[in-house]
Amino acid sequence: MPEPKTIVGAPCWVDLTSSDPQRVIPFYSGLFGWAADTNEDPQYGGYSIFSKDGKPIAGLGPQQEGNPYGNIWTVYLASEDAAATADKAAAAGGQVMMPAMVVGDQGTMAIIGDPAGAVVGVWQADQHRGFGLVDEAGAPVWFETLSRDYAAALPFYESVFGWSYDPIGDSDEFRYSQAKIGDEMVAGAMDASGFLPEGVPSFWQFYVGVQDTDLALEKVVELGGSVVRPAEDTPFGRLAAVADPLGANFQIASIQQQ
Repeated sequence: MPEPKTIVGAPCWVDLTSSDPQRVIPFYSGLFGWAADTNEDPQYGGYSIFSKDGKPIAGLGPQQEGNPYGNIWTVYLASEDAAATADKAAAAGGQVMMPAMVVGDQGTMAIIGDPAGAVVGVWQADQHRGFGLVDEAGAPVWFETLSRDYAAALPFYESVFGWSYDPIGDSDEFRYSQAKIGDEMVAGAMDASGFLPEGVPSFWQFYVGVQDTDLALEKVVELGGSVVRPAEDTPFGRLAAVADPLGANFQIASIQQQ
């Protein structure tokens, strides 16, 4: 498969902040066949790159002292200028959680919150271009935000990242839009106000492709993880939600192998 192209405004990377990276590496390696390579340069703080077939898939970093947020995955959206994107996010009603910060020669990152409270990363690439593999087993296949304020989230991403939308559901039971940049479908936004448990904020999530969702769930449990939501058939494949041994949540989805 050709290397994925980077689309400004679209998801380009995911990474996991873990309270015990060494404990979860065997889980992801066993489940998806990922290899973890750690950058020993102190400026990268022990950050590892998960790869599959030699191509970068995701990042893994230790929880930093004083940071209360651990065991959580972050989705990053591509930007040509992370600082300018953070400024636009603030002007559009969002919050800058972490201002733009240069990460060695890899690129520049920022962390923002949308008006509904969902946290998402911004990545301005230098040497690190993002995903080397997508849309197949063991690689990311979809990204979406589950929003407590859908009406505020959609214009925010339109203003800051240039999204337009194709609604695929607009009822109280199911309200969802697929986001596009030009003709490319890049992500989804769901109105989650009616079903998120009390105290659970808006958030971003992503899906990793698997050949067989049910077999993957068995493997998750065997490797010390847990099933958060059992497998269900949908028009977009057989989906499930799982967590790694330290509780970091992510989704899996069956895919058609070409």
